[in-house]
Amino acid sequence: MALLPLVIAPDERLKTPSQPIDTIDDSIRALAADMFDTMYHERGIGLAAVQVGVLKRMLVADVTWRDDGTPGTQYVMINPQIVSKDANLRRYKEGCLSFPDQFADVTRPDAVRVRYLDLDGKQQEETFDDLLGTCIQHEIDHLDGIVFVDHVSTLKRDMILRKLKKQKKLGYFEPHVHGPDCNHGHDDHDHDHAHEHEHVHGEHCNH
Repeated sequence: MALLPLVIAPDERLKTPSQPIDTIDDSIRALAADMFDTMYHERGIGLAAVQVGVLKRMLVADVTWRDDGTPGTQYVMINPQIVSKDANLRRYKEGCLSFPDQFADVTRPDAVRVRYLDLDGKQQEETFDDLLGTCIQHEIDHLDGIVFVDHVSTLKRDMILRKLKKQKKLGYFEPHVHGPDCNHGHDDHDHDHAHEHEHVHGEHCNH
């Protein structure tokens, strides 16, 4: 298992739809394990494969892991598809590991039903709501080439992207050395996951 470098916006890969996975083999299982390691290290609660530069339709999520690194309930979703959405809406303050230190209020369906393959190739279908539902919607967006700032005003989106573009030009993120001071989409002082995503997201307040 290994820590994988994050794709930081703006980057065309984040705007590119990912390709379906045809075969679930050891390389896919290893990628999922590495994605979990990277997500926990960066203190996120969700991660799409494209965020580590792999344009495959897979995401991992765990909104209940503990600060000491103990995993909670882990989800690996391969070729996920939203089959229905709740009519009720919920707004969360979302962040994203690919948008370090940037946050915005995003409104999404309160619950979604998702069909996906697990790592054994078995089809699963479940309904997800609250924080986990928001997290999974955020990550499925990534697989479709959509990022959370696409859900906010053009003015705010452009402001965030300009800031990140300037930071990238100044070398803020590359080369990036992972360490205890990393802050990719999370606030170390806010442990109420209920309101912020991909860091968002319970004790660890992503995508």
